[in-house]
Amino acid sequence: MSSQSITMLGTGLIGHFYTMAIHGLRGRERVHMVYSRTEERARSFASDWSVPRSTTDLAEAIDDPDTGIVIIGLPNNRHEEAVRLAAEAGKAILCTKPLGRTAAEALRMLETAEAAGVFHGYLEDLAYTPKTLKSLRAIRDGMIGDVLWARSREAHPGPHSDWFWDKEAAGGGAMVDIACHTIEVIRNFMGKENRPLEVMCWADTLVHPIDAEDHAVALIRFESGALGQFDVSWAFHGGLDLRDEVSGTRGTIMLNHFLRTGFDIFTMSGGSGYLAEKAETAAGWQFPLGDEVHELGYGNMFTDMFDSLEQGTRPMETFYDGYIVNAVLDACYRSASSRSWEPVELEVWRPEKPAPRIEATAARHDGQILIKEERMPDGTVKRILKDPESGEVSQTVSET
Repeated sequence: MSSQSITMLGTGLIGHFYTMAIHGLRGRERVHMVYSRTEERARSFASDWSVPRSTTDLAEAIDDPDTGIVIIGLPNNRHEEAVRLAAEAGKAILCTKPLGRTAAEALRMLETAEAAGVFHGYLEDLAYTPKTLKSLRAIRDGMIGDVLWARSREAHPGPHSDWFWDKEAAGGGAMVDIACHTIEVIRNFMGKENRPLEVMCWADTLVHPIDAEDHAVALIRFESGALGQFDVSWAFHGGLDLRDEVSGTRGTIMLNHFLRTGFDIFTMSGGSGYLAEKAETAAGWQFPLGDEVHELGYGNMFTDMFDSLEQGTRPMETFYDGYIVNAVLDACYRSASSRSWEPVELEVWRPEKPAPRIEATAARHDGQILIKEERMPDGTVKRILKDPESGEVSQTVSET
């Protein structure tokens, strides 16, 4: 077993979540150096998490001779610079979502990491939630048949830091911020060999006085014939709404990650402590998670990253996945502008195997094609049938 020291770039909320998860894991990885744009925040973060070193110099943080991993938790417009410096230093690189502001930017980062031969991981925590991982196992085991449709929703009152609201710094609004989550969750449900072909997207600025979109809804058509759907909002009140649904030929999965947790607190006074991310009020009903960091996937995500690094294998999420997500996002922005279906343009596509087309299976009953069978309220069985030669549709009702 080996241990790794980490350089953490960024002292915002995500830097705190990442460090909380890492320091609570295997005990072999620790944040050794932290970078922040301000000396006050760098020192405060270092004090909060017992980090030995801090700096306001990005290159100094990355080049620290005692760290082997660089974790990027910076504003989107600084990811590419950080990836370049970390690759030049020969460090393993883990980058928060989204990888880039555009697919072109993300592809350059992927190519930079691969050219340097360094380990790279894409920190998409919502692909690693316990419910998501169990759902993926169920899909792989054939429990719901072929996936026909998958929907992922994320909605909340808006992000924490100023740069998210700056269209140039972030690369967009609610889509680049949180649809990146939903797209990658959908890709995992569909199977990553299932190529996203085209999208239809609506996006608008309805609530906030900003240049970027604060709402969006999109459809993503996949090679297998399946359809993905996401909806995102920066103006949802009532907490953090994270829900996923998957419909298959033989079953259904429905997930509610954050609003219905089985842990309810009612308070008239509110108190002064932290209960849950994106909670807008401290009074009234609250629905916290017992272990927020774990339930949001951070623990599983970093375990996968560190185990993969240690074993010389590829993690579940890499820069390549981040690039695909950015390519889908680019198509969404084009579609929102053109108000038509737009292709997902992929300069690089590396399927491990082709995605088979979904095919309807035809059961038979008394020589007829069985379309549907249903037990009626009176106990009888109704069957909808199609004649295989004429195509005529009929129905029968029987006791069995």
